[in-house]
This record gives sequence, C-alpha cells and structure tokens, in this order.
Amino acid sequence: MTSAPQSPERRPQEQRPQERELLTDDDLITGDAVALDLPAAGLGMRLLSGLIDVIVVMALLIVTLFVFMTAAPATDEALAWAAYIAATASVLVVFPTAIETLTRGRSLGKLALGLRTVRDDGGAISFHHAFVRALIGVVEIYATSGAAAFLTAMIHPRGKRLGDIAAGTYVIRVRVPLRPPAPIQMPPGLAAWASRADVATIPVGLSLAVRRFLSGEVGTYTDPVRRHALAERLATHMQTYVAPGPPPGTPPEAYLAAVLATRRDRDAARLARDEELRARLTARG
Repeated sequence: MTSAPQSPERRPQEQRPQERELLTDDDLITGDAVALDLPAAGLGMRLLSGLIDVIVVMALLIVTLFVFMTAAPATDEALAWAAYIAATASVLVVFPTAIETLTRGRSLGKLALGLRTVRDDGGAISFHHAFVRALIGVVEIYATSGAAAFLTAMIHPRGKRLGDIAAGTYVIRVRVPLRPPAPIQMPPGLAAWASRADVATIPVGLSLAVRRFLSGEVGTYTDPVRRHALAERLATHMQTYVAPGPPPGTPPEAYLAAVLATRRDRDAARLARDEELRARLTARG
C-alpha cells in the first residue's frame, strides 16, 4: 500500500460499474443497491423438475381427454375435435399457467426439488410470464420432445429455455444451504491504526467483493501475482472510504481485512447503542 490516502467521500457515480464488475454472475443489484445472491438452477435439477412436470401433465391429459371425448357425442366429429383441442389446450397451457401464477413461479416439479421461476430482476413472476412460458413450452417441450428446451438450456449461461428468454425469466434454487461465512478477523498489527481511522460506509458491491476475495470465493486466484494484483485493485477502491491510509508497507490483503473488521465492529456497536436507547425509551413509556 503505497498510494496516498484519501478522505472518505461518496464514490463518483461513474466509478460504480467497476464495483459491480467484482460481483459474481448470480448477484443482482436492487434499486436500493442491495446485492441479491440468486443462483440459477443447474441443468440436471431443471431436467428432473421438467420430467416430473411432463409426467404429471401427460397423466392429466389422458384423464382430461377421456372425460372430454366421453362427454362429446360420438356421431358429431366436429364436436369431438373441439373437445380434443379444448382438453389439450387446457392441460398444456391453462394448467401450468395457473399453477405457476398461483404459486408465484413454482410448478409441481419445482416444488418437489426446491426451485422457483423468477423474473430477470429477481422479482416474482406474474400471469403474463407464466402464460408465455407455458405457450412456448408447448412447442419446445412437447412438439420437439424437449430437444429444443434442452439445447437452449445447455447453451444459455443461466440455463434458460426459449420460454424463459421470451418471458424474461429464469429458474433459481430456493433450497440453498446456508453457511454463514466466518467473520473477517482484524490483523493484530493494524488494530491500533484501525481504531483511529475514519471509515465511511462502504458500498454493498465493494464490501461484498472484498469479503469474497478474502474468503477465497472470487475465482481461483492461486497464482500469487494475480492474487496480489486483485488485492491492490480492491485496496485502491477501498481508499476512497478510509482515512488516513494504513502504515507504510501494509499488505493490501491485511489492509482490506482491517477495514472490513473495523466497519463491522462499529456497525455492531452502533446497533447495540440504538437497541439500548430503544429499550430505555420503551421502558419509560
């Protein structure tokens, strides 16, 4: 760390894209600048989920066709064809559309495997999204025996089929095991400096990128040269929010760890004070 320290200030708007480049492909940034980690479902999970849905739909189609064709007069061929078309449309389009609309993106197969269909921005799907997916699914799943859906999902980085591309949706995993990350520890040699440093609020994107780097989640930076270069880049971004700079000769990884640990401890202390004040005010009331 040799560059000159800078006083904490809000990062200029034009530098924000550099922070977002440090996020993973599964991260979505909401309007409140909150990073949402929504991992796309794997191809295997989607295939198994789709197979369950197809089996259910085929069984329902057989039953529905039997009921419709039985109710239609055998002597009226036009009415029989109308019953056939109505039964097929009801099962292949109306049924999956209704299910995904009512469950906010979860078909029977997705419910079984812990998956959900969401919009590209991470929000819940509506009737429009479910209808487009079901309508195109008739062609790419049933008309082509699933070949079109499989090839598209295999090529697309988020595993989207044609219906997802047209509707602006993709499938995520809901049942993702939660493993709380280990807290970033304060490097012993930087505790005194950190206690006096002025650390402003760090943007979510930058804070998340630094945490992932320190925990080894960003890429496979086993090459010391590449890892040091990334650490220098992150430290340069971080200097905008910290003053004064660290002691001369401080390794960038140690500097990043000290900043995150300091910000965490100060935020925890502030929340504790707020809770204590709230408790006192509530007791007086």
